[in-house]
Amino acid sequence: MRSSYAQEIALALLQIGAITLSPKAPYTWASGIVSPMYCDNRLTLSYPYLRQLIADAFVDSIQTYSAQVEAIAGTATAGIAHAAFVADRMGLPMAYVRSSAKGHGKQNLVEGRLLQNQHVAVVEDTVSTGGSVLAAITGLREEGVKVAVALSIFTYGFAETYQAFQDVQVPLITLTDFETLVQVAANNDYLQQEEVDSILAFQKDPRSFRV
Repeated sequence: MRSSYAQEIALALLQIGAITLSPKAPYTWASGIVSPMYCDNRLTLSYPYLRQLIADAFVDSIQTYSAQVEAIAGTATAGIAHAAFVADRMGLPMAYVRSSAKGHGKQNLVEGRLLQNQHVAVVEDTVSTGGSVLAAITGLREEGVKVAVALSIFTYGFAETYQAFQDVQVPLITLTDFETLVQVAANNDYLQQEEVDSILAFQKDPRSFRV
């Protein structure tokens, strides 16, 4: 994979406002975690150059780290569009995984046609605790699908998240990450140097972070 992807994508996410930094007035997530960083990677879909760059980086990642991928699955809803771009570039089947089974009709959890024992890459736009991707992995396995790799544009890089992916024996590959984002932000005047330590402390112990 091209080594410059991580910094290039991190800077682009800052430039379009997909990632915002507010160490002095942090955001509160739905989980109750207080965070100096907020990520809305759905905004990437509105920027053709960036979404194409992301798709290229996903394809490069798959080809570099996981040769067995035979289909692409997106997480609902944020991963669906990116999964479609990747599947189109690679000429592969594509499906998506609902957050819960449909309440009518066939009550599908997985929408699209995936085959038994097919090796699938799961695509998400952001991984924080990893809950949505881990749930998708479980759902796909229940359908008899083999999950080869999970991919995301960005991760906060929490230790508990990496441990969770190790526990299910699925590698997590991200195009950029928390440390890269903070470094790029500091180098491009999105952060003052004195704010860097505070933000890095959040990553080490997110549940205890306070201003």
